[in-house]
Amino acid sequence: MKQLCYLFLLAGLLGCGTDTRNSAEQNGQPEWVQLFNGKDLSGWKIKIRGAELGDNYKNTFRVEDGMLTVSYDEYDSFNFEFGHLFYEKPFSHYRLRAEYRFIGDQVKGGPGWAFRNNGFMLHCQSPESMGLNQDFPICLEAQILGGSEEGERSTMNLCTPGSNVFIDGEFRTDHCMNSTSKTYRGDQWVEVEMIVLGDSVIHHLVEGDTVFTYTNMQMGGGAISGYDSLVYQEGKPMGSGYIAIQAESHPTQFRKIEILELKSE
Repeated sequence: MKQLCYLFLLAGLLGCGTDTRNSAEQNGQPEWVQLFNGKDLSGWKIKIRGAELGDNYKNTFRVEDGMLTVSYDEYDSFNFEFGHLFYEKPFSHYRLRAEYRFIGDQVKGGPGWAFRNNGFMLHCQSPESMGLNQDFPICLEAQILGGSEEGERSTMNLCTPGSNVFIDGEFRTDHCMNSTSKTYRGDQWVEVEMIVLGDSVIHHLVEGDTVFTYTNMQMGGGAISGYDSLVYQEGKPMGSGYIAIQAESHPTQFRKIEILELKSE
């Protein structure tokens, strides 16, 4: 019965667009909340590989001109200092909406795959449970990518650091899987959304269109290092956790990150 309720809820969410915010406000239902206040990093926690929790190594995460910015202008070169900026509280059932763009050049030493690469890390382990030299949190990554001058490169893909999912009823252990989105090049702003319903289903949307769906999220696989083995539990359902954005060596800006919490049933 719960799964059936979720399907009805999703049908309404995917079809209502911005009207959902207006009707929610008018009916006294939960409203969209801005996770980024446009002024500073209040409400966020920083964890960069090799640095203690809260150490904003080389001022990687900052606010510039009202935009949350991942910057590398204080780096001489990148030495796998993968970073994550965690919102301070966990969530389970919600819609997360954001606008992002890639800017400038990738820092010297950044891996080729990290060119115009960032992500929204969903159902993350807590920042406090991250190992000092852990590269990526156990989570589900809604991967955002920018295209180069030639070739196709979708955005809002799925990567699975320490996690596995089902797609169309099939258990998948691939680390990264492509969405059906078009390629976004240059420094243009892109609006994306994630609809997250516990460990039941997650949808990725780009400019209002659903481009990826997966279900039955759980811990598993690999693609992470330096983690505390006590935090990792093979096969454990992933139904809640923290939200984080990445710093993987390419400058990125966010001008909106907002959430609408949903009822779990």
